[in-house]
Amino acid sequence: MTVIKTWTSAIALALFAGVATLPMPAVAVQPDEVLSDPALESRARDLSQDLRCLVCRNENIDESNADLARDLRVLVRERLVAGDSNDEVIDFVVERYGEYVLLRPTTTGANWMLWAAGPLMLLLALGVAAGYMRGRGRASTGGEQDLSDEEQARLNKILDE
Repeated sequence: MTVIKTWTSAIALALFAGVATLPMPAVAVQPDEVLSDPALESRARDLSQDLRCLVCRNENIDESNADLARDLRVLVRERLVAGDSNDEVIDFVVERYGEYVLLRPTTTGANWMLWAAGPLMLLLALGVAAGYMRGRGRASTGGEQDLSDEEQARLNKILDE
């Protein structure tokens, strides 16, 4: 009986350890920030997923414990309670903190150059590599055919030594 209890305990402990180590979303929203209207709270959570914490960089404000992230979460909720639409809230935050606050930047304005730079640089690198390989291939096939008879005789003499 004790062996069964031991195995059962070991299995339960292993299951608990496995579940405890599963990645879970970190939510830093404090209870005093949560809105009483579930629809507005849901909208606030959706908007928070798209806004970057300016302190933590690649973490959204819903997951960040930074004071600035808390301020942004409160600001988003205040704007929603004031009656702003989702787009108006995002526009307000971007106007106040800049486009860097968006986790998914737009492709308008000067940002199109940033979006296009990667593929353009890849195409440029492929063109340079193709040109290099082509030139290298031509140089290696020229070889002895370009030598004069005198040069060929001298080369043969050197190789015989």
